[in-house]
Amino acid sequence: MHRTVAVAGRPGLASISFVAAITLCLAPAAAAKPPGFEAAMIRMLACEGEGVRMEVYLPLSVDRHMRGGQSVIGYYALDLTEANKGKPLEPVRVTLSADKTTVTVDQYTRGLPPTRIPVGGGTVDFDQRFGKRAKCGAFQSQDPDFAK
Repeated sequence: MHRTVAVAGRPGLASISFVAAITLCLAPAAAAKPPGFEAAMIRMLACEGEGVRMEVYLPLSVDRHMRGGQSVIGYYALDLTEANKGKPLEPVRVTLSADKTTVTVDQYTRGLPPTRIPVGGGTVDFDQRFGKRAKCGAFQSQDPDFAK
């Protein structure tokens, strides 16, 4: 009977060990912080090429407050969905010219030359594989007088 009591007493220890193991596995997920307001992005530029779309997203916090000459890190989306290749995002440096007539998109992680786009829109080349002769709309903002 002593042996039965010892075996019956062990499931309590096993239960505690199991709960501790589950808690340790879930700790990293619980410790992860959700993105804050500074992570909210808004599409500021949309371009279309031959079977491809390019979009530039900037932090929502600079939407109405980007000054001439200011550079901001945003994201460039190259939408190759039609080619069944997805829509990767890459960080880019976006600069509004001092006179607010040109936006420069610098794809610095890929070492491509910066792309200069008129604030009012125009046809540009992003890269030589997918982004040639892309027609870009105006650099957008919620403020109708942004480009003035």
